[in-house]
Amino acid sequence: MASLRSAGLSLKRWIGRSGVQMEKDYGDPAVTRIREAAQAGDWAGVRDGLGAFPESGDRTWMLWTVGEAAGVEKWIHEAMAAEPDSALPRLVAGARYVNWGWEARTGARAKDVSREQFETFHERLRKAETWLYEAAEREPDWTTPWYALQVTGRGLEVGPDVARRRFEATVRRSPHHLGAHQQYLQQVCEKWGGSHERMHAFAREAMLGAPEGSLLGQLVAVAHIEHWLSLASGPDSHYIQRSDVIGSLREAAERSVLHPDFAQGKGRVQVCNTFAMAFSLAGETAAARRCFEATERTATEFPWYYINGANPAEAYRNYRSTVGA
Repeated sequence: MASLRSAGLSLKRWIGRSGVQMEKDYGDPAVTRIREAAQAGDWAGVRDGLGAFPESGDRTWMLWTVGEAAGVEKWIHEAMAAEPDSALPRLVAGARYVNWGWEARTGARAKDVSREQFETFHERLRKAETWLYEAAEREPDWTTPWYALQVTGRGLEVGPDVARRRFEATVRRSPHHLGAHQQYLQQVCEKWGGSHERMHAFAREAMLGAPEGSLLGQLVAVAHIEHWLSLASGPDSHYIQRSDVIGSLREAAERSVLHPDFAQGKGRVQVCNTFAMAFSLAGETAAARRCFEATERTATEFPWYYINGANPAEAYRNYRSTVGA
């Protein structure tokens, strides 16, 4: 699966004859307005848009959309200078520099990233950390600075103890925060210095600690996909089609995506896509079909970029066709 692991993460919007579309801005016009304001250098529009939402999972997704907007780094310093006591412009600066740092690094494997790329990557992440800590000091109850510090911490290799403290700081403020749990799952993955055992244990513990119907059931499916990705062709299929793995996926789906109380809100479509992919890989056609139907023909970049980095929607379409959904 080396070719899948090294696939680029570029996203192309694609609509095929079957009507499949990529989710954009989490299907929320409010997120679109904030993104457009960020791209236009409209700090008032970004500030008012983000300020209309409480510090929760929703603001995390919105903030990350702003952080992905090219050009924010050109005007956010002026906003920080104009509002020296405000946490929000510092939070936005931190989010942008996190994303800008990862853009410099690219999605390539470490051996294929140049020294200059790593230097730029680390420089931007260190700047992000400064502003994120300043935001956290100004607004101690906010979740989002600590979520973003989880991402910078992984890139700066802060070590397992610091990484755990940052995760715990996030979930103290928002116990079932999907993004925080997704980030910590990556932290304990084998590819980031963890292990398969720690990854699976964390995913299951998080799922069982959340209410039934929670989005956190996704973690179990992600853990199995990550394990599958780490294996060579042949052993990967053997792993994902094992009876115990299938049983684990079914349990997680019944507690989340297939539960009558399955949570609404941002991240929901991505969770459906994740289970659709996992069940497809496992050869569980009926379960995969149910999960594909729950996506309402909307693909998400994650996890399909693991299959096709240039065109995740095509991967979605192909696997959906395979299970007859």
